[in-house]
Order: sequence, then C-alpha cells, then structure tokens
Amino acid sequence: IGIMPVGNAHPENEDWTCFEQSASLDIKSFFGFESTVEKMAMKQYASSIKKGKEIIEFYLNQLEEEGISHVPRWTPSLDAPSSSVTTKPVCATPNDATSNDAASQPDNQTENQTGTPDDKLDADYIKRYLGDLTPLQESCLIRLRQWLQESHKGKIPKDEHILRFLRARDFNMEKAREILCQSLTWRKQHQVDYLLETWTSPQVLNDYYTGGWHHHDKEGRPLYILRLGQMDTKGLVRALGEESLLRHVLSINEEGLRRCEENTKVFGRPISCWTCLVDLEGLNMRHLWRPGVKALLRIIEVVEANYPETLGRLLILRAPRVFPVLWTLVSPFIDENTRKKFLIYAGNDYQGPGGLLDYIDKEVIPDFLGGECMCEVPEGGLVPKSLYRTAEELENEDISLWTETIYQSASVFKGAPHEVVIEIIDASSVITWDFDVCKGDVVFHLYHSKRAPQTPRKDPLVGQHSSITTPGGNNVQLIDKSWTIGLDYSMVESPLTCKEGESVQGSHVTRWPGFYILQWKFHTMPGSASTNLPRVDDVLASLQVSSHKCKVMYYTEVIGSEDFRGSMTSLESSHSGFSQLSHATSSSNHSQSSSMISR
Repeated sequence: IGIMPVGNAHPENEDWTCFEQSASLDIKSFFGFESTVEKMAMKQYASSIKKGKEIIEFYLNQLEEEGISHVPRWTPSLDAPSSSVTTKPVCATPNDATSNDAASQPDNQTENQTGTPDDKLDADYIKRYLGDLTPLQESCLIRLRQWLQESHKGKIPKDEHILRFLRARDFNMEKAREILCQSLTWRKQHQVDYLLETWTSPQVLNDYYTGGWHHHDKEGRPLYILRLGQMDTKGLVRALGEESLLRHVLSINEEGLRRCEENTKVFGRPISCWTCLVDLEGLNMRHLWRPGVKALLRIIEVVEANYPETLGRLLILRAPRVFPVLWTLVSPFIDENTRKKFLIYAGNDYQGPGGLLDYIDKEVIPDFLGGECMCEVPEGGLVPKSLYRTAEELENEDISLWTETIYQSASVFKGAPHEVVIEIIDASSVITWDFDVCKGDVVFHLYHSKRAPQTPRKDPLVGQHSSITTPGGNNVQLIDKSWTIGLDYSMVESPLTCKEGESVQGSHVTRWPGFYILQWKFHTMPGSASTNLPRVDDVLASLQVSSHKCKVMYYTEVIGSEDFRGSMTSLESSHSGFSQLSHATSSSNHSQSSSMISR
C-alpha cells in the first residue's frame, strides 16, 4: 500500500492550506480473499486519515493558544544561500517564564489531585476487587465513574467494567470515555444486560458448536476451550446465520464476566479476565470459506469493541500449515494489546517446556490433549444439510434478531432527515421520546399537521449510501417538499441541538388531534468568523464520506390522557452529556408549544 499525504494552497483562498491524501493498492492474488484484503487496507487507510487529522488539530490548537491567527505562506529566501542556517539565541523573558509555569501547572495539579484523600479508594477494596493501581490510575477511575454518575441516565457499570476500558486505552480518559459510552449505547440497544436470561441457544449449537467452559487456569482465571479445527463453520453459518452465532458468542462473553466475579470471590483476589484455549487440530482450507471468515471477522470486531481486556491469555495449539493464511486475515482486526497475549504452538510443542503445563494444572488438561480430565465440550462434526436454511429465511431471521429491542435505529444525512409520524386521536395525549445520538450531531424537531403526511419514502441517497438498506440504517422522509411551514404544518417544540453521544428524553402534551412528526435533522456547524484559520473538519470533509452521516437510536410512546397518572414534573425533557464530545453540563426544561399552530 502506498500512501502519499500532500499539502497545497486552497484553490479558492491562497491563505488556506488544503491537505490531501491518496493511496494505491495492488493485489495480484490472495487465495480468493482479494475483497477482504481490500477492506483491511481501507480500514488502515481510514486509521491513517484519522491520525493525520489528530496531528493537524494538535498544531492548529497550539497556534491558537499562542494567539497566532494567520501564518503567511512559506517562500524560499533569496538573500541567504540555501545551505546556510542562521540561528539566534533564545532568551526567556519574565512573561515567558510565567507562561511556562502556567503551562506546567495542570500536570502539577493532576499529581496533587491524585494524592488528595477525596480521590482515594479504599485500599482493601482495591486489593480485593481491582488489583494494583497507581495513584494516577485510581484518579482516572474515580473521575470517569463520577462523570458517568453525573451524565449517564442509564445503568452505571461496575468499577471492574470501567477499569477494563481505561486499561484498553492506557488510561487515556478521553479515549476510554468515548469507547465506553459507545459500548453502553450498544448494550442498551440490544438489551445485552438481559442476554443470559433471555437467550436460549438452538439445539444445533448445543450439538455442533465445539466450545465450552472448563475449570480454570493456574491463576484462577476461567478457562474456555474451543476446538475450532473440529467445528463445521460453514454448516453452522448455513444452519443458523451470522446473528445467531454472534448472539451465542456474546452470551459466552457475558458468562465469562459472571465467572470472573465468582472466581474473584472464591480466590480472594481480583480476576477480571479469562484464558482461552483454541485447538486447531483438523483446521484446513474448508475453514476459510469466505462467508464463515466474514462472520468471524464481524464477531471479532464486536467483541473487541465491547469486551476489552477480558482475554487474559490465548493458547493456540496444534496450528497447521493453513493457520498463517487465517492469521493474516484476522490479525488486523485484533487490538495490538490483545495480540500480545497470544501463544501459538505448532504440532506437539505444547507438551514441552514453556507449554501447557506452565499455565494449566495437569489435573484439568483435557483428555483430547493427552490429559486425564474428561472435557464436556462437544466433539462437533458436520452439520447435516437437512438443517440448512435458505438465504431468505436467514435474512428474515437476522433482521428479527436485530430488532429484538424497543429501540429503532436510523441514519440521518445532510439534506435527508429521518422522520417518524404519530397520529393523535384524542387531545391532551402525551408523546414521549427517548433517543441516543450514536454518531454525528443532529437537530431534533417536533411538528404538527392536520394533514396526513405522504407514504413513507426511502431517501434517494440509498444508491450512494448502501448502509441505509441494512438493519439499523433506515432513513424515512414524510414531509412533502411542497409543504409550507405555518400553512401545511407547524413547529410545536423548539429545535433541540444534540451532540454526538448525548442521550435525550422528553415529552409533549398534545393540544390538538392530528399528525405529529418527530424529525432528526443533520446539524451543520456554522463557520467561525473570528479567525482566519480554516477548520480542520472542513479541510478534511472531502476525505470522509461519513462526515455527512449521523445515526440515532430512538424509542417513542404515546400515553393516552385517561391512562396518564403522573405529574408534569415527570414529563420534563432531560438532555444529558454522554461522550467526550458533549457539553459538560446538562439541561432540563418543560416541553413548550410553539406559537405557530396549524389551524
């Protein structure tokens, strides 16, 4: 892959710098996985763009802090020879010394904060449930937990769960908060907290999925065994579909978290992760069936995003010759910290020094690996073709699994809002809403019309944004382009701007029957007139198609006037910060009717 970043003067304004980046990829042949490799390359390219944006923003922020609002274009000096370099001694003025002290003060304050009694957790609690923490790590945990208590309206995760996300980002508060909030939104959308109580694995999984829990390792970590080489991945995907396999893997991870809590109590020390033993005996080219590899990559992506730092060690045994091909495909999707925990043994190397006995007691080594302990993990085998499902059946089931939640997902594009209509028969009914802004910034509107809106239509951008047609990517527009506000429909709630990551709950007491339209509209940031510096987001917008796409997850409900038994206080709208991109403060206000009313 060749990547070439270039900076040039903007064609419309020579005082602006336009950063462009291009890449080239040449794939001759790769075992039929050319498209997969291309996607991997695109992922790396997107990561490179993101890193470049961070670097540009860092130096632009430095210029702003130094009061520099304009940087003249560089031109080579004509007076001095190009090979000569002139240096001047730099003398620190009193003002410079003051600014340097001020710049270093936050670090000193951080150190002082970590040493104050208010920022300390109980030492016995840390030793018993969390493990060794430095004062700075302890402070990060407390601050992130406090932020969640102040901003997050849902269930607050346990300290062990918060700590995993901090460790996954090397205790970088901003990065840990971002991925934690995204994971909490994901858990809420798919009701993951109730998965162990609601999910019952199909009989096909019980018979042919070659994985299961098996005692614990020498450090007290729960031990999970997966006989991947004996698993008919193609048969399972054809019989169950990707969603059922993903749901099953999620239930395994949820069970792993529960077992970690139990082992913490049993062994009297913090156990926050588990050990996984993967036996590849029998792995061959049929395991590289492309739909199966695709399902595996998706599962890895979901687990990496929502269960960080839960894998303490991965023991890969009896790796065959085909393993390097599979490893080449999946390794880019695995976090670097996770890859460091992999131990790979070829043939019978696991029986020698540095092998299995270093990590697992002899008494619990499974019988199929030469041990004496009977292992209840199914032996697998080929899934009968009579159990295969048609593509249509699997597609319909996948959609139903995605929608097994009270929440719905929608995409919002620039120029293409998402709209939901609610018909009200009786006045004084209560419309309630609860939504999370998963990506981008949106503006929320509530309109009223006496006319029924047109039949829901898909956004014409479907051809350009294929993700709209996938579950969780809906976009519906109801307000006809010919309608005039104030004549055909009216605004009954003040517009509410919602930042990425925020969670919003609100309600409206209807005054008239008719049709109420909830609208989520793409929010465009106004340009800054106070500085000549270009905004980095504007400069790089052309490089990121997703910059014109937002995503919301919402739930609406109508409460009839005769059924409502609450108070107006309970109907107050609440607006909470839910990520590092949101405001630090939260606001709460009553729903107000607009003066512009349809008659």
